[in-house]
Amino acid sequence: MDAQEGTQQSQQLILAHNVFLLKHPDVPDIEKVRLKDEVLNSVKSNDMTPYYEALVADKVVELDQSVLDSMRAKNEDEIKKLDDKITDAEENLGESEVREAHLAKSLYYIRIGEKEKALEQLKVTESKTVAVGQKMDLVFYTLQIGFFYMDFDLISKSIDKAKNLFEEGGDWERKNRLKVYEGLYCMSTRNFKKAANLFLDSISTFTTYELFPYDTFIFYTVLTSIISLDRVSLKQKVVDAPEILTVIGKIPHLSEFLNSLYDCQYKSFFLAFAGLTEQIKLDRYLQPHFRYYMREVRTVVYSQFLESYKSVTIEAMAKAFGVTVEFIDLELSRFIAAGKLHCKIDKVAGVLETNRPDAKNALYQATIKQGDFLLNRIQKLSRVIDL
Repeated sequence: MDAQEGTQQSQQLILAHNVFLLKHPDVPDIEKVRLKDEVLNSVKSNDMTPYYEALVADKVVELDQSVLDSMRAKNEDEIKKLDDKITDAEENLGESEVREAHLAKSLYYIRIGEKEKALEQLKVTESKTVAVGQKMDLVFYTLQIGFFYMDFDLISKSIDKAKNLFEEGGDWERKNRLKVYEGLYCMSTRNFKKAANLFLDSISTFTTYELFPYDTFIFYTVLTSIISLDRVSLKQKVVDAPEILTVIGKIPHLSEFLNSLYDCQYKSFFLAFAGLTEQIKLDRYLQPHFRYYMREVRTVVYSQFLESYKSVTIEAMAKAFGVTVEFIDLELSRFIAAGKLHCKIDKVAGVLETNRPDAKNALYQATIKQGDFLLNRIQKLSRVIDL
């Protein structure tokens, strides 16, 4: 992906998100017309022949043979120029110029969406690279390729490689950037707790604008934190965090979503949550986990409500959430059956009775169970010894 200077998101990742929306069934047709124009303009302006062919194969865009031939000719011409520069550098210039020439070819392959050749050329560039910092930059290019194609195996290996490189040395700026890359990988693979911790560690040092804008970073941080942190940590690290407070008001429904949960305003929370669902559903990284995230958030909010009571009427809970008794009854029965909530429903009396697990009691039961298992093993062993 282009190494964007300053605070610009990578053009390739913007393109990948537009293609995702173009394929999404919930995006209106009139919006898809605009998106298709943007995708085609981006593909043509970067001469992305391999990616264009992939989009045609997926029936995202229609084939225009003249456009394809024109882009292919430009690719061949540019690659010949880059090869000539590499040859010239190897014959007449020093090692750093040779490396720069190979890097330019790597970046061109990335720009046109030639994944395999880009990865191969990055390896060649790495073999010409000595400085740890420059090697790290090559890993970041590989990670961006991984996120462009959502290749989680490539991303995972690249993160491990980056961590190994940091053992040889490396500056804090790149280490902090890696935290955001790893956080995005964790969030995309449903490890929300680790993602929240990595994002929170990076709030004050965020410079990874090539992945997403700062507003989007705060959006991800709040969403992952809500289902991962306890109330005390949420207050300290998120609700009162100055970096979050400066941005959260710009993101629709997010402030109400966070603050209504912490302030126990459950009716407002559900309204804000309904407003956020569209954003989550249309997010390239969160959409595969949409249903899971919806369940986890409801588990958090129901657990928080029930924490205050030993018993409460279903009607009172339904009123607090601004929903019907039938809805809350159906919701809770599902969560109780799945072991997500520690309570039971007295349908006749219309009451919920909580049975919160006692940590000491759980430890006692576990000790008894392990003790029984140990005694059984000893008895079996004694029979063998007697023989």
